Amino acid sequence: MNIIVCIKQVPETNEVRINPETNTLIREGVKSIINPFDMYAIEEAVRLKEKFGGKAIVITMGPPQAEAALREALSLGIDEAILITDRAFAGSDTWATSYTLAQVIRKIGAFDLILCGKQASDGDTAQVGPGISAHLDIPQVTYVKKIEEVKNNSLRVERMMEEGYEVIETPLPCLLTVVKEINEPRLPSLKGMLRAKSAKITVWTQKELNLDPQSIGLCSSPTQVIKIFTPPPRIGGQILKGDTQEVVEKLAGLLKGEVA
Repeated sequence: MNIIVCIKQVPETNEVRINPETNTLIREGVKSIINPFDMYAIEEAVRLKEKFGGKAIVITMGPPQAEAALREALSLGIDEAILITDRAFAGSDTWATSYTLAQVIRKIGAFDLILCGKQASDGDTAQVGPGISAHLDIPQVTYVKKIEEVKNNSLRVERMMEEGYEVIETPLPCLLTVVKEINEPRLPSLKGMLRAKSAKITVWTQKELNLDPQSIGLCSSPTQVIKIFTPPPRIGGQILKGDTQEVVEKLAGLLKGEVA
């Protein structure tokens, strides 16, 4: 079984800060990690490879420093890693990102399964995985909590819903987005870390991919971010004292904005 895992390097969640002047994320000096949901996709890919054989490839699109995320994936049991990096891809929204990743997957060649985390912690759109499947014209199942059975040309999965789950059988090749209930990610072994440290990372730029410039990056991104901001802090509550009439009058004044 040949599996492709799409991952993203994101700022560590508890360190996200926003520049109040530019309304963009401050990434300088902030530790980056593999998107937490993508760790479950990596683990599931390695488990399937160990059970059925084949190869697991991890890909990511981002700046050169995203190589660190790929090496971490290699240390966990992934076989090959591909970094897609170029200034031409900067500013890509979910549509442009999914299009670019789909073209990369086409360049890789034959595959049986694509795995993604359900969403990225720095965007929370959950759109890239389904977007890739749409560009590739293959089936997709989102919010997968368990892969029940793998056959030659299909697999059966449990898809998480608000109340329970549903069982879906889908033909291969297909794309799955997974949730944290699907497995428990392993820690890297010493052997894995040594292999990852010396492993060669394949780097593809716009030159290697030769994509239409009007279909990638900012110019092909229909989503335009107008503003990013942090919600204002909540104001502490007040205790209104007095008899019933006084409390009612104070409360009415607060609701009307007449009382500080």
